Amino acid sequence: MLGITDLSTYLVGLALIILLPGPNSLYVVSVAARRGPRVAYRAAAGVLCGDTVLMTLSAGGVASLLQTSPVLFAVVKFAGAGYLTWLAVGMLRGAWALWRGREARRAERQDGAAEAPKETMERPYRRALVVSLLNPKAILFFISFFVQFVDPSYAHPVLSFLTLGAWAQLFSFTYLSVLIFSGTFLAATFRRRKRLTAGLSAGAGAAFLGFAAKLSLASAG
Repeated sequence: MLGITDLSTYLVGLALIILLPGPNSLYVVSVAARRGPRVAYRAAAGVLCGDTVLMTLSAGGVASLLQTSPVLFAVVKFAGAGYLTWLAVGMLRGAWALWRGREARRAERQDGAAEAPKETMERPYRRALVVSLLNPKAILFFISFFVQFVDPSYAHPVLSFLTLGAWAQLFSFTYLSVLIFSGTFLAATFRRRKRLTAGLSAGAGAAFLGFAAKLSLASAG
């Protein structure tokens, strides 16, 4: 159907891969817990746009170039690891400040006026987009899995890629929506427990460091 060789196998594999925890989903749920669903959907939009770009590059053969060029892959790999490390350091610093009560005192002094600047500085859409684009795990997925289900003899392969991409985006959007509202629920439950929130933020930052370490050790083959 539409040049797709085995849609049922693709959907099963897609579901399993999307359910695996990764930096994209972790960042989205972190934003949801801190800022609410409206801002978190901006981060989700960044993830979806980043995945769309990677799908397009995969269809155009750029992903195959990454697989065959160790130097280019290394650039993407270490750029992604570096960016994730930068995010992790920021989250750990924020957790430390929250633990010591700095953010609470600052919010009281400014009478809630700091909320808008914080949102502007964080820029969740841009941050999630960069995380997606610099994620070798996603690039390798589209190299080793996504293109495997396109029949090269099909007359209109673009339709095959569009269909597979639409399924991937539907799964991702559904999964991110579940994470967003779960994060909002957790935020409402622990809103007044600042130290617990700081502990969760520190744990997320440590996880980002782990993702960065794994990406830096990834191989193109």
